[in-house]
Amino acid sequence: MQLKRKQFFLQLGLACIVALLLIADTYAQVENPYPPSPFPDRIVLNVTQDPSTSLAVNWRTHDSVRAGAGEIIVAVSNPAEAAKAIRVKAQTEQVVHKEIAASYHAVQFSGLQPGTRYMYRVGDGNYWSEWFHVKTAGNANEPFSFIYLGDVQQGMRSFWPAVIRDAYAKVPDAKLIMYAGDIVNRGFNDHEWGELYYGGSFIHSTIPGMMSPGNHEHADNAEGVNELTPLWRAQFSLPQNGPQGLEETCYYTDVQGVRFISLNSQAIWFGGDGMQKQINWLEKILSNNPNQWTCIIFHHPVYSVKANRDNTNLRENFQPIFNKYKVDLVLQGHDHAYGRGMEKIPMPEGEGTSPVMYVVSMCGAKMYEENNQPWMDKSGGHLQLYQVISVKNKKLSYRSYTVTGELFDAFDLVKRKGRNNKLVIPK
Repeated sequence: MQLKRKQFFLQLGLACIVALLLIADTYAQVENPYPPSPFPDRIVLNVTQDPSTSLAVNWRTHDSVRAGAGEIIVAVSNPAEAAKAIRVKAQTEQVVHKEIAASYHAVQFSGLQPGTRYMYRVGDGNYWSEWFHVKTAGNANEPFSFIYLGDVQQGMRSFWPAVIRDAYAKVPDAKLIMYAGDIVNRGFNDHEWGELYYGGSFIHSTIPGMMSPGNHEHADNAEGVNELTPLWRAQFSLPQNGPQGLEETCYYTDVQGVRFISLNSQAIWFGGDGMQKQINWLEKILSNNPNQWTCIIFHHPVYSVKANRDNTNLRENFQPIFNKYKVDLVLQGHDHAYGRGMEKIPMPEGEGTSPVMYVVSMCGAKMYEENNQPWMDKSGGHLQLYQVISVKNKKLSYRSYTVTGELFDAFDLVKRKGRNNKLVIPK
Protein backbone atom coordinates (compact mmCIF):
# COMPACT_ATOMS: atom_id res chain seq x y z
CA MET A 1 0.00 0.00 0.00
CA GLN A 2 2.81 2.38 0.90
CA LEU A 3 4.63 1.53 -2.37
CA LYS A 4 1.52 2.32 -4.41
CA ARG A 5 1.17 5.64 -2.60
CA LYS A 6 4.79 6.53 -3.41
CA GLN A 7 4.24 5.57 -7.06
CA PHE A 8 1.09 7.71 -7.13
CA PHE A 9 2.87 10.80 -5.80
CA LEU A 10 5.82 10.18 -8.12
CA GLN A 11 3.51 10.02 -11.14
CA LEU A 12 1.64 13.08 -9.90
CA GLY A 13 4.93 14.96 -9.55
CA LEU A 14 6.02 13.98 -13.04
CA ALA A 15 2.62 15.04 -14.43
CA CYS A 16 2.97 18.42 -12.72
CA ILE A 17 6.45 18.90 -14.19
CA VAL A 18 5.18 18.02 -17.67
CA ALA A 19 2.24 20.41 -17.23
CA LEU A 20 4.55 23.22 -16.14
CA LEU A 21 6.82 22.59 -19.12
CA LEU A 22 3.83 22.69 -21.46
CA ILE A 23 2.63 25.94 -19.90
CA ALA A 24 6.12 27.44 -20.20
CA ASP A 25 6.35 26.31 -23.82
CA THR A 26 2.91 27.75 -24.59
CA TYR A 27 3.89 31.04 -22.94
CA ALA A 28 7.12 31.13 -24.97
CA GLN A 29 5.14 30.56 -28.16
CA VAL A 30 2.76 33.37 -27.28
CA GLU A 31 5.75 35.65 -26.68
CA ASN A 32 7.30 34.54 -29.99
CA PRO A 33 4.58 32.79 -32.00
CA TYR A 34 6.52 33.05 -35.26
CA PRO A 35 9.99 31.68 -34.45
CA PRO A 36 12.54 31.49 -37.28
CA SER A 37 13.63 28.09 -38.54
CA PRO A 38 16.23 26.81 -41.04
CA PHE A 39 13.58 27.08 -43.76
CA PRO A 40 13.11 30.51 -45.37
CA ASP A 41 10.07 32.47 -44.18
CA ARG A 42 8.84 36.07 -44.59
CA ILE A 43 9.76 35.85 -48.26
CA VAL A 44 8.96 39.19 -49.83
CA LEU A 45 9.45 40.48 -53.35
CA ASN A 46 10.31 44.19 -53.46
CA VAL A 47 10.18 46.81 -56.18
CA THR A 48 13.53 47.84 -57.65
CA GLN A 49 14.40 51.03 -59.52
CA ASP A 50 13.73 49.14 -62.75
CA PRO A 51 11.41 46.14 -62.18
CA SER A 52 11.53 45.31 -65.88
CA THR A 53 15.13 44.05 -65.60
CA SER A 54 15.58 43.19 -61.91
CA LEU A 55 13.88 41.56 -58.93
CA ALA A 56 14.75 41.95 -55.23
CA VAL A 57 13.84 39.29 -52.67
CA ASN A 58 14.24 39.19 -48.89
CA TRP A 59 13.67 36.36 -46.42
CA ARG A 60 14.41 35.26 -42.87
CA THR A 61 15.86 32.11 -41.28
CA HIS A 62 17.13 30.92 -37.91
CA ASP A 63 20.37 32.68 -36.99
CA SER A 64 22.27 29.39 -37.27
CA VAL A 65 21.90 29.77 -41.04
CA ARG A 66 24.77 32.10 -41.93
CA ALA A 67 24.49 32.10 -45.73
CA GLY A 68 21.79 32.06 -48.37
CA ALA A 69 21.21 32.20 -52.10
CA GLY A 70 18.54 32.73 -54.67
CA GLU A 71 18.05 30.71 -57.83
CA ILE A 72 16.22 31.98 -60.90
CA ILE A 73 15.33 30.71 -64.35
CA VAL A 74 12.81 31.56 -67.04
CA ALA A 75 9.72 29.62 -65.94
CA VAL A 76 9.72 26.02 -67.16
CA SER A 77 7.13 23.25 -67.19
CA ASN A 78 9.62 20.41 -66.77
CA PRO A 79 10.86 20.31 -63.14
CA ALA A 80 14.13 18.72 -64.26
CA GLU A 81 15.04 21.90 -66.12
CA ALA A 82 15.10 23.85 -62.83
CA ALA A 83 18.60 22.42 -62.35
CA LYS A 84 19.75 24.99 -64.95
CA ALA A 85 18.74 27.92 -62.72
CA ILE A 86 21.31 30.64 -62.09
CA ARG A 87 22.37 30.92 -58.44
CA VAL A 88 23.03 34.32 -56.86
CA LYS A 89 24.63 34.65 -53.43
CA ALA A 90 22.59 36.60 -50.89
CA GLN A 91 23.72 39.30 -48.53
CA THR A 92 23.14 37.98 -45.01
CA GLU A 93 23.08 39.76 -41.67
CA GLN A 94 22.31 38.53 -38.18
CA VAL A 95 19.83 40.63 -36.24
CA VAL A 96 18.99 40.22 -32.57
CA HIS A 97 15.84 42.16 -31.79
CA LYS A 98 14.08 41.89 -28.46
CA GLU A 99 15.95 38.66 -27.73
CA ILE A 100 14.84 37.09 -31.03
CA ALA A 101 17.88 36.18 -33.11
CA ALA A 102 17.47 35.65 -36.84
CA SER A 103 19.37 35.83 -40.09
CA TYR A 104 17.97 38.15 -42.75
CA HIS A 105 18.90 37.52 -46.35
CA ALA A 106 18.60 39.70 -49.46
CA VAL A 107 19.27 38.90 -53.09
CA GLN A 108 18.81 40.90 -56.28
CA PHE A 109 18.38 39.22 -59.63
CA SER A 110 19.56 41.55 -62.40
CA GLY A 111 19.98 41.42 -66.17
CA LEU A 112 16.45 40.05 -66.64
CA GLN A 113 14.26 40.45 -69.71
CA PRO A 114 11.17 42.74 -69.59
CA GLY A 115 7.73 41.16 -69.62
CA THR A 116 9.11 37.67 -68.98
CA ARG A 117 7.81 35.03 -66.60
CA TYR A 118 10.53 33.74 -64.29
CA MET A 119 10.55 31.34 -61.42
CA TYR A 120 12.78 31.67 -58.38
CA ARG A 121 13.47 30.11 -55.02
CA VAL A 122 15.57 31.08 -52.01
CA GLY A 123 17.39 29.14 -49.31
CA ASP A 124 20.57 27.23 -48.61
CA GLY A 125 21.76 23.63 -48.38
CA ASN A 126 18.83 21.36 -47.62
CA TYR A 127 16.47 24.21 -46.75
CA TRP A 128 14.79 25.90 -49.71
CA SER A 129 11.51 27.63 -50.39
CA GLU A 130 9.13 26.49 -53.08
CA TRP A 131 9.54 27.89 -56.60
CA PHE A 132 7.64 31.16 -57.06
CA HIS A 133 6.51 32.45 -60.45
CA VAL A 134 6.76 36.16 -61.19
CA LYS A 135 6.63 38.24 -64.36
CA THR A 136 8.96 41.19 -64.78
CA ALA A 137 7.48 44.58 -65.67
CA GLY A 138 7.07 45.31 -69.34
CA ASN A 139 8.17 48.20 -71.50
CA ALA A 140 7.03 51.81 -71.16
CA ASN A 141 3.35 52.47 -71.89
CA GLU A 142 2.29 48.82 -71.91
CA PRO A 143 -1.04 48.50 -70.01
CA PHE A 144 -0.87 47.20 -66.44
CA SER A 145 -2.60 47.24 -63.05
CA PHE A 146 -1.43 47.74 -59.49
CA ILE A 147 -2.95 47.50 -55.99
CA TYR A 148 -3.06 50.24 -53.37
CA LEU A 149 -3.70 49.48 -49.69
CA GLY A 150 -4.21 51.92 -46.83
CA ASP A 151 -3.25 51.05 -43.25
CA VAL A 152 -3.18 47.35 -42.42
CA GLN A 153 -2.10 47.90 -38.78
CA GLN A 154 -4.64 45.68 -36.96
CA GLY A 155 -6.44 42.46 -37.81
CA MET A 156 -3.44 41.25 -39.79
CA ARG A 157 -4.09 37.62 -38.97
CA SER A 158 -7.88 37.77 -38.66
CA PHE A 159 -9.55 40.34 -40.94
CA TRP A 160 -6.86 41.60 -43.31
CA PRO A 161 -6.07 38.30 -45.10
CA ALA A 162 -9.42 38.43 -46.89
CA VAL A 163 -8.57 41.90 -48.23
CA ILE A 164 -5.24 41.05 -49.83
CA ARG A 165 -6.53 37.72 -51.11
CA ASP A 166 -9.56 39.32 -52.75
CA ALA A 167 -7.33 41.98 -54.30
CA TYR A 168 -5.05 39.25 -55.61
CA ALA A 169 -8.02 37.39 -57.07
CA LYS A 170 -9.04 40.57 -58.93
CA VAL A 171 -5.58 41.23 -60.39
CA PRO A 172 -3.21 38.27 -59.96
CA ASP A 173 -0.91 39.85 -62.54
CA ALA A 174 -0.61 43.18 -60.70
CA LYS A 175 2.83 44.72 -61.15
CA LEU A 176 3.09 46.01 -57.57
CA ILE A 177 1.24 46.41 -54.27
CA MET A 178 1.57 49.85 -52.65
CA TYR A 179 1.38 50.10 -48.85
CA ALA A 180 0.61 53.55 -47.38
CA GLY A 181 2.36 53.02 -44.04
CA ASP A 182 1.30 51.59 -40.67
CA ILE A 183 1.70 48.21 -42.25
CA VAL A 184 1.80 46.81 -38.71
CA ASN A 185 0.61 48.31 -35.43
CA ARG A 186 3.96 48.33 -33.65
CA GLY A 187 6.91 48.07 -35.98
CA PHE A 188 9.25 47.06 -33.16
CA ASN A 189 7.14 43.95 -32.36
CA ASP A 190 8.48 40.99 -34.31
CA HIS A 191 5.31 38.92 -33.93
CA GLU A 192 3.25 41.57 -35.74
CA TRP A 193 5.44 41.19 -38.83
CA GLY A 194 4.83 37.46 -38.48
CA GLU A 195 1.10 38.10 -38.62
CA LEU A 196 1.51 40.27 -41.72
CA TYR A 197 3.39 37.57 -43.59
CA TYR A 198 0.89 34.97 -42.42
CA GLY A 199 -1.95 37.08 -43.78
CA GLY A 200 -0.35 37.77 -47.15
CA SER A 201 1.25 34.35 -47.54
CA PHE A 202 2.62 33.66 -51.04
CA ILE A 203 1.23 36.95 -52.40
CA HIS A 204 4.15 38.78 -50.76
CA SER A 205 6.47 36.52 -52.74
CA THR A 206 4.89 36.93 -56.17
CA ILE A 207 3.86 40.61 -56.46
CA PRO A 208 6.54 43.24 -55.74
CA GLY A 209 5.74 45.35 -52.68
CA MET A 210 6.23 49.12 -52.56
CA MET A 211 6.29 49.89 -48.85
CA SER A 212 6.08 53.42 -47.48
CA PRO A 213 6.61 53.81 -43.72
CA GLY A 214 4.09 55.24 -41.27
CA ASN A 215 4.30 56.51 -37.72
CA HIS A 216 3.69 53.00 -36.37
CA GLU A 217 6.88 51.75 -38.01
CA HIS A 218 8.65 54.38 -35.88
CA ALA A 219 9.08 54.80 -32.12
CA ASP A 220 11.08 56.94 -29.71
CA ASN A 221 14.34 55.36 -28.54
CA ALA A 222 15.83 55.64 -25.05
CA GLU A 223 17.19 59.10 -25.92
CA GLY A 224 13.77 60.28 -27.07
CA VAL A 225 14.72 60.26 -30.76
CA ASN A 226 12.04 59.00 -33.12
CA GLU A 227 13.52 56.25 -35.26
CA LEU A 228 12.51 53.63 -37.80
CA THR A 229 12.29 50.02 -36.60
CA PRO A 230 15.48 48.06 -37.37
CA LEU A 231 13.24 45.35 -38.82
CA TRP A 232 12.38 47.63 -41.78
CA ARG A 233 15.69 47.55 -43.61
CA ALA A 234 16.38 44.00 -42.43
CA GLN A 235 13.19 42.75 -44.07
CA PHE A 236 13.04 44.86 -47.24
CA SER A 237 15.39 45.71 -50.10
CA LEU A 238 13.85 48.83 -51.58
CA PRO A 239 15.53 51.25 -54.01
CA GLN A 240 18.27 53.38 -52.47
CA ASN A 241 17.83 56.27 -54.91
CA GLY A 242 16.40 58.69 -52.33
CA PRO A 243 17.99 61.30 -50.05
CA GLN A 244 20.89 60.27 -47.83
CA GLY A 245 19.68 59.13 -44.44
CA LEU A 246 16.23 58.19 -45.76
CA GLU A 247 17.27 55.16 -47.78
CA GLU A 248 14.54 52.60 -48.53
CA THR A 249 11.83 54.86 -47.13
CA CYS A 250 12.00 57.71 -49.64
CA TYR A 251 12.64 56.35 -53.15
CA TYR A 252 11.16 55.90 -56.62
CA THR A 253 10.61 53.19 -59.21
CA ASP A 254 9.51 53.40 -62.85
CA VAL A 255 6.98 50.86 -64.11
CA GLN A 256 5.64 50.85 -67.67
CA GLY A 257 5.30 54.61 -68.05
CA VAL A 258 4.47 55.48 -64.44
CA ARG A 259 6.87 57.02 -61.94
CA PHE A 260 5.98 55.72 -58.48
CA ILE A 261 7.40 57.70 -55.56
CA SER A 262 7.45 56.95 -51.84
CA LEU A 263 7.91 59.83 -49.41
CA ASN A 264 8.77 59.40 -45.74
CA SER A 265 5.99 61.52 -44.24
CA GLN A 266 7.09 60.75 -40.68
CA ALA A 267 10.29 62.69 -41.38
CA ILE A 268 8.20 65.45 -42.99
CA TRP A 269 5.85 65.56 -40.00
CA PHE A 270 8.80 66.33 -37.71
CA GLY A 271 10.10 68.95 -40.17
CA GLY A 272 13.73 69.99 -40.26
CA ASP A 273 16.42 68.27 -42.29
CA GLY A 274 14.34 65.20 -43.10
CA MET A 275 11.70 67.39 -44.72
CA GLN A 276 14.06 69.68 -46.63
CA LYS A 277 16.01 66.77 -48.09
CA GLN A 278 12.78 65.35 -49.51
CA ILE A 279 11.72 68.73 -50.94
CA ASN A 280 15.00 69.07 -52.83
CA TRP A 281 14.99 65.46 -53.97
CA LEU A 282 11.36 65.51 -55.11
CA GLU A 283 11.90 68.65 -57.19
CA LYS A 284 14.83 66.93 -58.86
CA ILE A 285 13.10 63.68 -59.80
CA LEU A 286 9.87 65.38 -60.90
CA SER A 287 11.67 67.93 -63.07
CA ASN A 288 13.43 65.07 -64.85
CA ASN A 289 10.61 62.57 -65.26
CA PRO A 290 10.26 60.83 -68.66
CA ASN A 291 7.09 58.98 -67.63
CA GLN A 292 3.57 59.92 -68.72
CA TRP A 293 2.05 59.35 -65.26
CA THR A 294 3.18 60.12 -61.69
CA CYS A 295 1.85 58.45 -58.55
CA ILE A 296 3.09 59.34 -55.05
CA ILE A 297 2.44 57.40 -51.86
CA PHE A 298 3.04 58.35 -48.22
CA HIS A 299 1.36 57.95 -44.86
CA HIS A 300 0.09 61.26 -43.39
CA PRO A 301 -2.56 62.85 -45.65
CA VAL A 302 -2.29 66.26 -47.28
CA TYR A 303 -5.99 66.59 -46.45
CA SER A 304 -7.07 64.65 -43.37
CA VAL A 305 -10.19 62.54 -43.17
CA LYS A 306 -10.23 62.36 -39.37
CA ALA A 307 -11.46 65.39 -37.43
CA ASN A 308 -8.88 67.55 -35.66
CA ARG A 309 -5.98 66.37 -37.78
CA ASP A 310 -4.07 68.70 -40.07
CA ASN A 311 -0.67 67.92 -41.55
CA THR A 312 0.38 71.45 -42.43
CA ASN A 313 4.02 70.56 -43.12
CA LEU A 314 2.93 68.32 -45.95
CA ARG A 315 0.35 70.62 -47.44
CA GLU A 316 2.34 73.84 -47.26
CA ASN A 317 5.63 72.40 -48.46
CA PHE A 318 4.67 69.62 -50.85
CA GLN A 319 1.32 70.50 -52.39
CA PRO A 320 2.86 73.38 -54.41
CA ILE A 321 5.36 70.87 -55.84
CA PHE A 322 2.58 68.40 -56.67
CA ASN A 323 0.67 71.16 -58.49
CA LYS A 324 3.75 72.52 -60.26
CA TYR A 325 4.61 69.17 -61.82
CA LYS A 326 1.00 68.01 -62.25
CA VAL A 327 1.29 64.88 -60.17
CA ASP A 328 -1.64 62.67 -61.11
CA LEU A 329 -2.40 60.63 -58.01
CA VAL A 330 -1.47 60.95 -54.32
CA LEU A 331 -2.23 57.87 -52.19
CA GLN A 332 -2.25 58.06 -48.38
CA GLY A 333 -3.28 56.35 -45.12
CA HIS A 334 -3.19 57.18 -41.41
CA ASP A 335 -6.82 58.26 -40.89
CA HIS A 336 -8.61 54.86 -41.02
CA ALA A 337 -11.50 56.14 -43.08
CA TYR A 338 -11.97 56.90 -46.78
CA GLY A 339 -11.76 60.18 -48.61
CA ARG A 340 -11.21 61.04 -52.26
CA GLY A 341 -11.15 64.36 -54.05
CA MET A 342 -9.23 67.21 -55.59
CA GLU A 343 -8.10 70.47 -54.06
CA LYS A 344 -10.99 72.93 -54.22
CA ILE A 345 -9.15 76.02 -55.42
CA PRO A 346 -9.59 78.20 -58.51
CA MET A 347 -7.36 76.91 -61.28
CA PRO A 348 -6.94 78.12 -64.87
CA GLU A 349 -9.74 75.85 -66.07
CA GLY A 350 -12.20 76.70 -63.32
CA GLU A 351 -13.20 75.69 -59.80
CA GLY A 352 -12.05 72.28 -58.58
CA THR A 353 -9.71 71.46 -61.43
CA SER A 354 -6.52 70.94 -59.48
CA PRO A 355 -4.25 68.55 -61.39
CA VAL A 356 -3.86 66.26 -58.36
CA MET A 357 -6.25 63.56 -57.14
CA TYR A 358 -5.92 62.76 -53.42
CA VAL A 359 -7.05 59.50 -51.83
CA VAL A 360 -7.01 58.26 -48.23
CA SER A 361 -7.94 54.64 -47.59
CA MET A 362 -7.58 51.79 -45.09
CA CYS A 363 -7.77 48.00 -45.18
CA GLY A 364 -7.23 46.66 -41.64
CA ALA A 365 -9.59 46.23 -38.69
CA LYS A 366 -9.02 49.60 -36.99
CA MET A 367 -11.66 52.13 -38.05
CA TYR A 368 -12.37 55.83 -37.45
CA GLU A 369 -15.58 57.72 -38.00
CA GLU A 370 -15.73 59.35 -41.41
CA ASN A 371 -15.62 63.11 -41.29
CA ASN A 372 -16.87 64.81 -44.44
CA GLN A 373 -14.65 67.66 -45.55
CA PRO A 374 -15.09 70.18 -48.39
CA TRP A 375 -12.30 68.58 -50.43
CA MET A 376 -13.99 65.17 -50.54
CA ASP A 377 -16.05 64.03 -53.50
CA LYS A 378 -16.41 60.58 -51.96
CA SER A 379 -16.13 59.49 -48.33
CA GLY A 380 -16.81 56.46 -46.19
CA GLY A 381 -16.10 54.84 -42.85
CA HIS A 382 -16.06 51.44 -41.16
CA LEU A 383 -15.18 49.65 -44.38
CA GLN A 384 -12.27 47.43 -45.30
CA LEU A 385 -11.22 48.53 -48.77
CA TYR A 386 -8.65 47.80 -51.42
CA GLN A 387 -7.97 49.68 -54.63
CA VAL A 388 -7.16 48.37 -58.10
CA ILE A 389 -5.69 50.95 -60.46
CA SER A 390 -5.14 50.29 -64.15
CA VAL A 391 -3.11 52.34 -66.58
CA LYS A 392 -3.58 52.13 -70.33
CA ASN A 393 -1.83 54.78 -72.39
CA LYS A 394 -3.63 58.09 -71.70
CA LYS A 395 -6.20 56.68 -69.27
CA LEU A 396 -5.84 55.81 -65.57
CA SER A 397 -8.78 53.87 -64.12
CA TYR A 398 -9.25 53.74 -60.34
CA ARG A 399 -11.60 51.29 -58.62
CA SER A 400 -12.08 50.90 -54.87
CA TYR A 401 -13.72 47.70 -53.61
CA THR A 402 -15.01 46.54 -50.24
CA VAL A 403 -13.66 43.28 -48.88
CA THR A 404 -16.99 41.71 -49.85
CA GLY A 405 -16.33 42.58 -53.50
CA GLU A 406 -18.67 45.54 -53.94
CA LEU A 407 -17.54 48.53 -55.99
CA PHE A 408 -17.30 51.45 -53.57
CA ASP A 409 -15.71 54.25 -55.60
CA ALA A 410 -14.55 54.75 -59.17
CA PHE A 411 -13.06 57.40 -61.39
CA ASP A 412 -10.94 57.72 -64.51
CA LEU A 413 -8.27 60.27 -65.30
CA VAL A 414 -7.68 61.05 -68.97
CA LYS A 415 -4.48 62.75 -70.13
CA ARG A 416 -4.90 65.91 -72.21
CA LYS A 417 -1.93 67.59 -73.84
CA GLY A 418 -1.09 70.90 -72.20
CA ARG A 419 -4.10 70.74 -69.87
CA ASN A 420 -5.02 69.11 -66.59
CA ASN A 421 -6.38 65.57 -66.58
CA LYS A 422 -10.02 65.14 -67.44
CA LEU A 423 -11.91 63.57 -64.52
CA VAL A 424 -14.56 61.05 -65.54
CA ILE A 425 -16.92 59.40 -63.03
CA PRO A 426 -18.29 56.17 -64.53
CA LYS A 427 -22.04 55.75 -64.37
